[in-house]
Amino acid sequence: MLVIEPFDSGSGAHDPVLQLSCLDASLAIRPVFERFSSVIITSGTLSPIDLYPRLLNFNPVIRESLPMSVYRASICPLVITRGSDQMPVSTKFDLRDDMSVVRNYGTLLLEMAACTPDGMVCFFPSYLYMEKIIGQWDSLGVLKRVLSSKLLFIETKDVVETTLALDNYKKACDCGRGAIFFSVARGKVAEGIDFDRHYGRAVLLFGIPFQYTLSNTLRARLEYLRYTHQIREGDFLTFDALRQAAQCAGRVLRSKTDYGLVIFADSRYNRADKRTKLPPWITQFLLTSHLNLSVDMAVFMAKKYLSLMAQPVDESTNVNSILLDADGVSKWLGKHPKEDEPVQWHSK
Repeated sequence: MLVIEPFDSGSGAHDPVLQLSCLDASLAIRPVFERFSSVIITSGTLSPIDLYPRLLNFNPVIRESLPMSVYRASICPLVITRGSDQMPVSTKFDLRDDMSVVRNYGTLLLEMAACTPDGMVCFFPSYLYMEKIIGQWDSLGVLKRVLSSKLLFIETKDVVETTLALDNYKKACDCGRGAIFFSVARGKVAEGIDFDRHYGRAVLLFGIPFQYTLSNTLRARLEYLRYTHQIREGDFLTFDALRQAAQCAGRVLRSKTDYGLVIFADSRYNRADKRTKLPPWITQFLLTSHLNLSVDMAVFMAKKYLSLMAQPVDESTNVNSILLDADGVSKWLGKHPKEDEPVQWHSK
């Protein structure tokens, strides 16, 4: 579809833009289905799995959603709904400019920076919101206090600047100084940069990364999904936002021996219709006691978790305990078709 925008949506200035947008995602994967009779699609961010067959236009023969096979609680997800003053925290439109939200987010950043070793990554819904709240934190003196614990680095729209910031961030973690990396969901860092081991002991998600709903391109896609696949706008927007949140959370967990905190700092994550769309490798560790927390409660639980995970473990013995042996493989194969019953993904 060709989208024509005669005016800049931000400034309102006359700045014509032509955008060529693909509304049907199945066009990209159709050649794969046509060429191969058996296709396996696997990812840690496919939840909820029911939506993908409709979006990509195929009939799955086998559909599995598996928990993470680990020998210890590799991640500790915490949902923060309010500050220590019991005021709600959220980046939704009617609250994002509330100074109590800004202060409570700043307090969360400050407290987590003090108790988290080495590296910490923070994700924001957009560049605009990130720049705005960082400026507000600076005027409140929050960043000056954070610098006593860790150095600060920021993702920008310039690839060279961001690459340089990432290099210096890792150097700060390597030398023991510690660092925080401010980045944006859907940005370069969220899509493909790993913060394994000491480079990412905690990830903070400030808000839910919903798309900009006034975008004409997004509106066109939502209309297409509604009329073609009967997918409601709210369902797709929530699915897309929670998928991005899971993508951000996964930056800090890159192996079976890795561990880290995942802080969901928005009251909307406490709603069942939101958190149930997170993948099983997160929800399997999301206990009832981890929900509806205030900042001080979350900091207490974070300190306890990090202290426990810092204890030495015999990784070679423990990793072997979660690998499938011959009996385990036999049991797994018994649940699925035999070799003469190939698994196929049929394109419509």
